[in-house]
Amino acid sequence: MLKRKCISLGLAVILGLCFVLHTEKANAADTNVKVTIPQFKVSLNGNNIENQNREYPLLVYRDITYFPMTWYDSRMLGLEASWSATNGLSIKQGPVTSSYVPYKSDSRNAQTYWAEAPASVVTINGKVIDNSKETYPLISFRDVTYFPLTWRFAHDEFGWDYQWSDASGLSITSNNDQVKDVELSDKATLKDVALHNGSYYYVETIDDVNHVYQAPLHQPTSKKEIHSFYTDDKYYSSRVTFQVRGSSLWLMYHTGRGVTGRDNYVKITQDGKAEKQLHGYLDFLESSYGTIVFGLPGGDMYLTQPGEDWSKGKRIGDFNTTYGNQRGINIPFSAAGISGDSLYVLCSGEPGEQNSLCRINLKTNTTYPTIQSGLKAFKIMDNILYFIRSKDDMLYSSALDGTAETLISERPVSWFDVINGNVFYMSKDQNPGLYQADPINNDKLLLPSNVSSVQVMNNKLVCQMTKDANYGVVLFDGLGNILLSVADPVTRIYKSDSGLLFHGANDSGIKTVR
Repeated sequence: MLKRKCISLGLAVILGLCFVLHTEKANAADTNVKVTIPQFKVSLNGNNIENQNREYPLLVYRDITYFPMTWYDSRMLGLEASWSATNGLSIKQGPVTSSYVPYKSDSRNAQTYWAEAPASVVTINGKVIDNSKETYPLISFRDVTYFPLTWRFAHDEFGWDYQWSDASGLSITSNNDQVKDVELSDKATLKDVALHNGSYYYVETIDDVNHVYQAPLHQPTSKKEIHSFYTDDKYYSSRVTFQVRGSSLWLMYHTGRGVTGRDNYVKITQDGKAEKQLHGYLDFLESSYGTIVFGLPGGDMYLTQPGEDWSKGKRIGDFNTTYGNQRGINIPFSAAGISGDSLYVLCSGEPGEQNSLCRINLKTNTTYPTIQSGLKAFKIMDNILYFIRSKDDMLYSSALDGTAETLISERPVSWFDVINGNVFYMSKDQNPGLYQADPINNDKLLLPSNVSSVQVMNNKLVCQMTKDANYGVVLFDGLGNILLSVADPVTRIYKSDSGLLFHGANDSGIKTVR
C-alpha cells in the first residue's frame, strides 16, 4: 500500500505537469538535471534519514537538499499536494501528519542520478511560481515530485525550524502535529491500552495470568503492576477493555465459562490503584446516591453503596419491569442516564416488548409514567433528551418530560453523540457516512462511507477509517471542522484523555499524537 500511494501521486503530478505544458504551450522545455545522494546527515522531525537503501532518497541539487513528496513524507511535514488540469500542481500546508516511513529498498542507491525539472507553473501555499524560472525548481525523480528545502520555502513559507551544522548536518522540524512511537511492551497491543491522568495502562499475559501495568506518560518503560487476574479460556482472555465512565477509568475483563463466568469491573483511582468493585453480567452508572446496577439477566435494578455487594443493595424501580436491556443497537452506556435526582433508563414490560424510557426519582424511589416508547437508545445532554426510535431508526430530541419532540436526522442513524449542542451521527442508508445535523439546512456530510467507527474523546470526534481510505484517523472539533488527518493505517484507537493514541497497522506499534 505504501508504494501504491506514493507512485499514484507521483504519476498524477508528472502527467499533470505534462498536460499543463501541452495545453498552455509553454515556451520553456523540461530540463534534465544532475542530482546526488546526500553525504551528510539529514533529520526530518527527529527522524534520521537513511538514504543509501531508500527507494525515494533525499537528493541534492545545486547544494540544496530536496525531499520526496511521497504520500507519507509530505504528510509527515504537514504538506498536501493536489493537481488539476486548470491550476496544475498545488502544494500547501494542511492539518495532516504521518509517521516516518523509511521506504526501504533491496537495492543500494548510486551516488549520482539524472532527474527532471518540469517547466510548469506550481502553486505553493496559494502563491503561483513559474518552475522554469526558479534557481531551485521542483524536480521529478522515480515518478515522484521532489521539493527544495531552501530557507525561503522551509523557513519563510512554511515556518519550519531549519538548522545546519557540519557535525549534525541538516535538521528540519515542521510545526504540524507529530506521530510518535510509545515505548510500551510488544505484548501490550494484544489487549487494550489507555492513557489516563498522565499514565499509560496496559495488560500483558504470561502463562494465563494477566498482569495490568501502569506506566508514566513521559517514562513509559518504568511500569508497575497494579492488578492481575487469571483467565482459563482463550476466547474470553481477549475480552479485556479499558472504559471511561464519567471522569474515571475502569478495567473490564471476563473470567470463567458459560453461566458460571462473569464480567469483572475494576476502578482505577486517581493515584493509579486498582479496586475491584463489581462483577456479574451487568451494566452500571455512578451517581451521587450510589452506584446503579442494571442490565441484569433478570431485569432487576439495584442502588448500591461503596464496598457493598450489588446483590445486597437496595432494589429500585418497578418489580414487574425489566431495566437496562438494550435491543437492536450497540451504543455504549446508552441504557441509562441521570439528570438531577432522576434516573432515566430503558425499560420494558412483557418479554419481546420494545424498549420504553422510564424515569425514577433516586431520592424517593418514585417511578413515573413512561416518557417515550419504542426506543433503541438515548442520551441526555444539557437537559435535552436525544433518542433513536425503533420504528424508523431516526434520531429525535425532546424535553426530559417527552414534550416538544423534534426530528433531528435526515436519515436512519446507527450511532450518534452530541458535543456542545452540535449533533453528529452515522448513517448506513443509501448515502452512508458521518453527518452533522443542521436544524435549518441539509445535514452536512463530514465523511463518506469509508468510516469504520466514531467515538467522542475530549470533546472531539475521533473517526477510524477503513483500510481503503486515504487516512487512518480523522479528527473533528465540536463544530464539525477537521482538526487533523493521520495518514497511518490504524487497527485500533485507544482511550486517551491527552491526544490521540492508536495501534498502527504498518509496523504494529503503539503511537501517539499530542
